Amino acid sequence: MQSVAPSSTIGFKSIIRTTTPSYTATHRLALPKINIIQCLASPLDAANAHLSAAAPSVANGFTSGGIGKSRADWQSSCAILASKVESQQQNTDKSSGADKITVVNGVNGHSSLDLVPVNKLPKPLTIADLSPAPSHGSTLRVAYQGVPGAYSEAAAGKAYPNCDAIPCDQFEVAFQAVELWIADRAVLPVENSLGGSIHRNYDLLLRHRLHIVGEVQLPVHHCLLALPGVRKEYLNRVISHPQALAQCELTLTKLGLNVTREAVDDTAGAAEFVAANDLRDTAAIASARAAELYGLNILADGIQDDSSNVTRFVMLAREPIIPRTDIPFKTSIVFAHDKGTSVLFKVLSAFAFRNISLTKIESRPHRNRPIRLVGDENVGTAKHFEYLFYVDFEASMGDVRAQNALAEVQEFTSFLRVLGSYPMDMTPWSPSR
Repeated sequence: MQSVAPSSTIGFKSIIRTTTPSYTATHRLALPKINIIQCLASPLDAANAHLSAAAPSVANGFTSGGIGKSRADWQSSCAILASKVESQQQNTDKSSGADKITVVNGVNGHSSLDLVPVNKLPKPLTIADLSPAPSHGSTLRVAYQGVPGAYSEAAAGKAYPNCDAIPCDQFEVAFQAVELWIADRAVLPVENSLGGSIHRNYDLLLRHRLHIVGEVQLPVHHCLLALPGVRKEYLNRVISHPQALAQCELTLTKLGLNVTREAVDDTAGAAEFVAANDLRDTAAIASARAAELYGLNILADGIQDDSSNVTRFVMLAREPIIPRTDIPFKTSIVFAHDKGTSVLFKVLSAFAFRNISLTKIESRPHRNRPIRLVGDENVGTAKHFEYLFYVDFEASMGDVRAQNALAEVQEFTSFLRVLGSYPMDMTPWSPSR
């Protein structure tokens, strides 16, 4: 305890406070209550000093009158108490070392308790222990669907260079990896210039509470891969992701391949399957990197039907980013209405009136309310499908135009959610060759 020299205008009082150390349930330490003497300074006048005279007796037999109203009496009392605490700590350190903690009991003097020192107690886990926040020089953990060599892995590397890519066998596993702090980000495809939208990920965006924090567009360059020594005329089957098969359908026909086409989960997984099972009658459609990873030969390069084949990926995180207005931003929303699709025109008008360009609009069935009944029993009942609408528009949520547009949209809809406001991918692009 340090001695404090009070000024003449500040009143002091010595109080006895009973505290119980707070520990988490994990430690399960049964600790007794500890009476600690503490000298407090409070800006009280002489009237408050008079109240402190009614305090109960403390160590060494000081009565309420012992701690007097004068400054000299207060200093004498604190000096005696401080000397007792200091002498007790010195005696305990010599006799029992650092494994005992000394306390002063305001009723019975002092005692020593065999407690674990506070600095040796296990600290409770924090969010930082579960997942250190990425800082300068640290490796960002990015989840993607597929196996090494997949286009999603390439997109993760383009979005976050030098990241630690974490492969996931399903799209939903990638979402859960971020939610459970196994990964810091997820990079997942949402649409392809030839195959259209990946509906599964649009449904998962609504089911999970992750936020879109960016986008990346990746040119797709398909190759026909087979084991070393295998020629095209030996092939009876070609396997790949369903969209990859559709994107190469015309080229496969031009190559004279009259083969069975089978769909698998992903392109790189098809290459891995051929290599792992030594399938000499089967080829895979995948990337050149997959051929390098799994020891396959490239029988044909650039077999996509359209060289302008691009897949758009979104980057997902647990927290949204702060929208900016100094760089091009895009915002993604989803909405629905109880009265069906008639509200769509009003929603589109809210953006058109403010000169906000829409880049995408996608409808998905409303899973919780898939069918809406219209009519009465006398004339019959019409059945209409209920939809959720996904919309992307070129504006930041920091833009007043976007804020006013969404305020108007909210008046027309029964459900509205902003999936994310994020920078647009403005990197130069050239067709795949």
